[in-house]
Amino acid sequence: MLKNSHYATLVVSLIAGSIMTPSQAAITTVKKTTSYTTISSSKTTKPLYQIGVYYYPGWKDNQVGGAYALPWNQIASYPERKPLVGYYPEGDVSVAEQTIQQMHDYAINFVAYDWYWDGQKPQLDHAIKAHFAANNKNLVKVSLLWANHNSIPRTQTEFTSMVNYWVTNYFNQPEYLRIDNKPVVFIFSATMLEAQANSFGSTTLALINQANQIAKSAGYAGIYFVGGVGADATAYTFAPQNGYNALSAYNYHYYQPGAYSHSYAELDQGYRNQWSWILSGSPLPYIIPMTAGWNKKPWGGSVDPLHDNSVSTPQIFAQHLQAAKTLMNVYPSKTMKTGIICCWNEFGEGSYIQPTVKYGTQYLDQVKATFGTQ
Repeated sequence: MLKNSHYATLVVSLIAGSIMTPSQAAITTVKKTTSYTTISSSKTTKPLYQIGVYYYPGWKDNQVGGAYALPWNQIASYPERKPLVGYYPEGDVSVAEQTIQQMHDYAINFVAYDWYWDGQKPQLDHAIKAHFAANNKNLVKVSLLWANHNSIPRTQTEFTSMVNYWVTNYFNQPEYLRIDNKPVVFIFSATMLEAQANSFGSTTLALINQANQIAKSAGYAGIYFVGGVGADATAYTFAPQNGYNALSAYNYHYYQPGAYSHSYAELDQGYRNQWSWILSGSPLPYIIPMTAGWNKKPWGGSVDPLHDNSVSTPQIFAQHLQAAKTLMNVYPSKTMKTGIICCWNEFGEGSYIQPTVKYGTQYLDQVKATFGTQ
């Protein structure tokens, strides 16, 4: 996310387990054969789990909408975060091809690019353009995470022009992710979208209905909207009644109500709370969100400085993934056995699984070990 974005307020309760020892994490699960909605795959053999990753396209210099003019300079003081491939020229097709291949090799099936709209045109869209220009683009599906944590849309026209842009530039790509034959769009905050719609006399339901009509007019079955929510009334009643097809989240921050996590163990606990509450309380499908951690110091630090201690290791990240996998097995229909990780490359926020000089491919190794086997 951009440097100045704020976290959505998320309500959680303590109901799930904490970080486990390696012996406790070795949970045996029974495979289940069920008929449920699944994400279309570019592979001839469909994997049992569909795992995505959010991608922050903020690593090209001098970009309107970027966190900093020279973003890699902010990371230089944190050498452990340096990508293993070096400070890469994001937007180059060769960089996209390497990224796509790496995702594919480590059991990542789709990538949701953080996507920004200024009311007339996209910002920071160089990475997604490079993906669609890559020779190996078919290996990993593409989706959008509409980062609506700003004042846009301010008018009906800004919204409809945005949806038309999606239809014209993304949905027609064979690599675009679909569920139920509908192109998938993640929305950062369902709460913020409702406030934005209300600001010009509309509602979320009206906007989603209009977006679906635009997509249908272009020959699609509609748009599969995934709302970013926490475990509260937005997930339980608002989203189901206002056009959303499923729920997920970009990230969660609280360990318990009103308290930011002060360690990765607490952050993991907060995620498990959210998973359990939403799966039990909302009728909508839930794409399980997972996290590599949080430490926003390169971007100026968190409101609660101790929140920046929510840093993982590959080993405890593996336990987090295993807990998510267990829920996918318990709720195969409701989760569609699908999850999404924050993030590939949020180096400024301390949430990344892209190989680094410190850990190499260890985070990706855990993803593949957890979800890449049947």
